[in-house]
Amino acid sequence: MSREYDHLFKLLIIGDSGVGKSSLLLRFADNTFSGNYITTIGVDFKIRTIEVEGELVKLQIWDTAGQERFRTITSTYYRGTHGVIVVYDVTNGESFANVKRWLHEIEQNCDVVNRILVGNKNDDPDRKVVLTEDSQRFADQMGIQLFETSAKENINVEKMFNAITKMVLNTKKEQKERQQQNRESTVKLQRGSQRGKKKCC
Repeated sequence: MSREYDHLFKLLIIGDSGVGKSSLLLRFADNTFSGNYITTIGVDFKIRTIEVEGELVKLQIWDTAGQERFRTITSTYYRGTHGVIVVYDVTNGESFANVKRWLHEIEQNCDVVNRILVGNKNDDPDRKVVLTEDSQRFADQMGIQLFETSAKENINVEKMFNAITKMVLNTKKEQKERQQQNRESTVKLQRGSQRGKKKCC
């Protein structure tokens, strides 16, 4: 009997409206692309199981609406999130300028979470206005990984989702190890204090 999965992670895709969040999700989950753009109303999500470092990981990927009027709805979806994918459109300078605001929103809503920066629609050099060196400099300043993708041409989509999943997996392992070490040191302390007590009378 095959195992179902080893881990279940919740990922969130955020960014301005029209940057291609839904297209990235559809390309990754169903390997499809539609040129007909339909705005996400509220929140949508897809599930896909992938193997990372020999472990089966079930991903629950939430696609949020980028419009201001849905911001109050989407803030509740940060709860229990393990990784956030911040998307901008390389052909739209304003969407890149708004990345800072989205990163600030993550900080407001999540305690500790893995984040990556994604420049989507990177398939037409003539339309590109956000230069790779500028976005890479910004990503380095913020201490996050940058991926330039194209949902349309299926460029770096798989690679980007695998990278964020690997980051989440490693964070989980580190947390587990820390907890284990803390438990061991607590046990040692308790043993030491018991030894130090002298029997009286």
